[in-house]
Parts: sequence; structure tokens; C-alpha cells
Amino acid sequence: MNTKQKGLAQLFYRSIYNNTHGLLKQRMRDLVPVKQALLRDVRKRYGSKEICKVTVDQAIGGMRNVFALFYDASLLDAKTGITMRDYNIPELQEYLQKGENGHEPLPEALFWLLCTGDFPSEQEFADLQQEWKHRGQLDSQTQSFILSLPKSAHPMTMLSQTLLYLQKDSLFQQAYDQGKISKPQYWEYFYEDAMDLLAKIPRVAALIYRHKYKNGEIISADNNLDWAGNYAHMLGYNKFEVRECLRGYLSIHADHEGGNVSAHTTHLVGSALADPYLSYSAGVNGLAGPLHGLANQEVLKWLLEMRDELGENISNEKIQDYVLTTIREGKVIPGYGHAVLRYTDPRFIHQKEFAARHIKNDPLVDLVRQCYHVIPPVLKTIGKIQNPWPNVDAHSGVLLYHYGMREFQYYTVVFAVSRALGCMANLIWSRAFGLPIERPGSITMRWIEEKFGENQNSK
Repeated sequence: MNTKQKGLAQLFYRSIYNNTHGLLKQRMRDLVPVKQALLRDVRKRYGSKEICKVTVDQAIGGMRNVFALFYDASLLDAKTGITMRDYNIPELQEYLQKGENGHEPLPEALFWLLCTGDFPSEQEFADLQQEWKHRGQLDSQTQSFILSLPKSAHPMTMLSQTLLYLQKDSLFQQAYDQGKISKPQYWEYFYEDAMDLLAKIPRVAALIYRHKYKNGEIISADNNLDWAGNYAHMLGYNKFEVRECLRGYLSIHADHEGGNVSAHTTHLVGSALADPYLSYSAGVNGLAGPLHGLANQEVLKWLLEMRDELGENISNEKIQDYVLTTIREGKVIPGYGHAVLRYTDPRFIHQKEFAARHIKNDPLVDLVRQCYHVIPPVLKTIGKIQNPWPNVDAHSGVLLYHYGMREFQYYTVVFAVSRALGCMANLIWSRAFGLPIERPGSITMRWIEEKFGENQNSK
């Protein structure tokens, strides 16, 4: 079967499948015209309003506090932390569906919320679960591609490459190349690609793990399990607590508004009508950067070094001294502070409470708890530190370490599996809203001098 025939066969399958399943897509078809009308009204009423002014420092300094992105699924507040469709982390934990005898939210339910703004009914939730299981199969060619990747490659490189390999199956790209779709239909094809990507990414990520770290010993999917539970199973972790840990981890890391590197990169590339595979591969590459996706590894490394140097049963005073020594060496305390937050990250609290329920007598987890009480007062004494409180990375890596995942480089892949949820929801809605290609202006040092220099001021 050639590429064109394969594409038509996939389109035929989608049309048949959506007649009997696909409750999320049916809901989206109802919502899209409503939300499009709301956005038109917002632009009509507020389109000329000024959101914020931008200083030269902000333009040079990473665009901090420059509100110039439209990203509707989540919002980050300095005080309350992340909200997804206006629900905070404790509310998500309370209202989203959970696994049997579980306490952690299930990512499938969160994705429904990110797409629709509503919590799914049990029927809607079950339908989405079943659809992902159906879409999530990896053919033998994809498995062979992953198993052919050099084991010396970083696991995030493997993930990015596999997403690009899967791009050959993009329904959007095939339909666009054939000239068969108009702009109002773009979102439906982005939806199909996004759903396929989300269904497959846990299997892709697990296969990368088994290939790189476990001698290529593949563990088949168990379709009796939920999305996150099956991911844990395919990695080789079958304890209930590990499945619960990943359910929570994948939910709370799913979205963090639109300005972070992975979300913004995915959105930016998607604005050029690059399909979800191309767009999220780019987002994954951004997530692989040390300043974005490697933070929990840095926390774990710092804690292990502290323990190696100071031993077990470390006193509060010794922790204080170790923190001050780290700062005097010109380093930051990993896992503490945040570009936006000014209070303890609710995602940290979520993981701290998970550990209190499930983990007893682990010296490293106990050290995280102790640092939570000791480090912020020390950082408060240093005037230039605006936020002395822990963020999500202060705990996440330690949980993975506790349950036996010692392959630090792979931690970012787990993050990428989670972040795909938010990025895909945003891509779908970006095309539904008909958002244009993103193209901000830029400035040079000469422009700044000419704009604000002495000669300009004297005129």
C-alpha cells in the first residue's frame, strides 16, 4: 500500500470509528463554533486594549512578565500556582476520575478537561480510554525503528526522532498536501494526529526505556490498565504505588500555561501549520534543555551529594550551612524558586502528600521533607531571592528514584509524556480558533540606543 492509499485508508477508518466512538470529538464539534464566537466577541470588545508595557530589560531578559501569548487551557498565577481550565491542583485531584482503589487523578480525564473545560462523565471517560487503547498500537516498523536507534543516544533524542518518524502517518500533512482541506477543517485533522500521538507516546517512551536500559527486553501493553498504569507496566514497574505515582506525575506536569519552553515551542512551530508530530518533536527538544526539563535531576544530584558529604541523619544546622556554601560558590539551590510563582508550588505539595501516604522510612524522601522546612528561611535572608519556596522539581525526581528508576536521563522523557497532554490540547484549539502564524518583532542594540539615547531625549 503506497502512502496515498494508506492515508485514505486511515481517513476511512477514522470516519467509521467516529460514528461509533469518539465522544470527545463529537463534544469538540459542538464546542468549537461556540468558542469561536466567544473569541470573536472578546476581540471585538477588547482588541484595542493594552495588556502590558515592555521594558528593554524585559526584552533582553527572557520576556519575563510580558503577557503576549494567547493560551486558553491553563493559567499560572504567582500566588495560587497552575490552574487548568480554572481548576487548581487540589480540585483536579478531587474531581477527576481515579484508578481502582486509587487517589491520583487519571490523565485521560485531565485531557478531556483540557479540551472541553468540563470533567468527563463516566461514559465519556471510558470512551476516551478505549479510543486511546485502540489508537495506541505500534506497528512492527515503528518498533524496529526504535530498536535500531544507537543506545548511546540520549533518550530525549530517541523520543524526538521517533516522533519525527511517526510523522509519516500525519493525516493533516497528507490531507494538506492533497489540497483536500480548508482552514475551518484544520482542527479536525490536528485532532486526529494529536489523539494518535497521545495514544502512542507512552508505548514509544516505554520502548525507548527498555531498549536503552533493559537490553531491549520489551514488555507488551496491558490494555486492562489505564494510560498511565499501562506506561508504568511497560516500563517494568508493576507495583500499585508506582502506577499511582505516575498517574499523579503525568497529570500535574501536563500543562503550565503557554510561556514555558516546551509549550511555547510546540505552539510556535504549530502556528506555521507544522503537524502535531513535527511541533511536539520541537517541543521535546526544548524540554531536553538543562534549564527546562532537567531540573529534577539537578535536585536529586544535589541531595545525593549532600547526603554523601554529610552522612545520614543530617541536622538542620548542617543543611543550613550546606545551602549557604552552595550559594557562596555562585550556584543556585536546585528545586527552589520559580520564574513566576512566589509561594510553594502546589504540585510540590501534591507530591509531598503522596509521599506521606505511600512512603515510609526513606532517608532521601525524609531529607526532602526536612529541606522544605529548613531551606526557605535561609533563602529569605538573601535579599535578591524573590521566591524561597520549593517548586515541583524539588520532589518529582526523588519519587522516581525511590521506586527504582535510577536512569536520571530518562526522567525528562517521563516529563515529555506528561507535557504532551497540554501541548496537544492547545494545538487543537489553536487551529480551531484559526490563530495566525506567530511572528513577534525584534530589536537591536542600535535600535535601543537610537530610541532611548541622549540625542533622542534631547529632541
